[in-house]
Amino acid sequence: MLVKVLTSTLVGIDNFCQDPLTSMLKADNGTLAILCHNIPAFYAITPQRLANLLALESNFIQKNNIFLNKNIFKRQNTENFASVGKFSMYQGWHPDIDFQRQAAVWGITLKEPVTTNELAAFITYWEAEGCLFHHVQWQQKLARHVQMNRIINSGYFKRDITQISNTDYDIPDGFRGE
Repeated sequence: MLVKVLTSTLVGIDNFCQDPLTSMLKADNGTLAILCHNIPAFYAITPQRLANLLALESNFIQKNNIFLNKNIFKRQNTENFASVGKFSMYQGWHPDIDFQRQAAVWGITLKEPVTTNELAAFITYWEAEGCLFHHVQWQQKLARHVQMNRIINSGYFKRDITQISNTDYDIPDGFRGE
């Protein structure tokens, strides 16, 4: 369960250890931050607050189960599908229609659209990783991936730093050499 803990009720670890029940009864909204050297050492919550948090998480999962059910991505019309929330990469994902314009806004100039091979390599790699990102974050990753691969594969001459150049023993015209 990913929950941000926000509380205005603070207590020192010594006071909490002396009387934890009284400290919890004074806790605002059933949440208490226990401090050690003025830094939160841990948080304590009442059983009622835990039940509320679990109910909130359950409702969130039920409302956003689109990312838990992989079969939803096999539907016919995925062109207008806009993801809400984080999801893991899946086969069939594609960037927005105006992807090149968005990449330019992010400072990445792509002179040509993403090829099917570039997209397939990106999807295959990230599908195996199992990371969760928002749709826009996936697009940014794709833009950087394509940019870097195109630079690497562009054929620019790269100097071999281990190669020693041949010494030129010819004396240029006009050089006296004394």
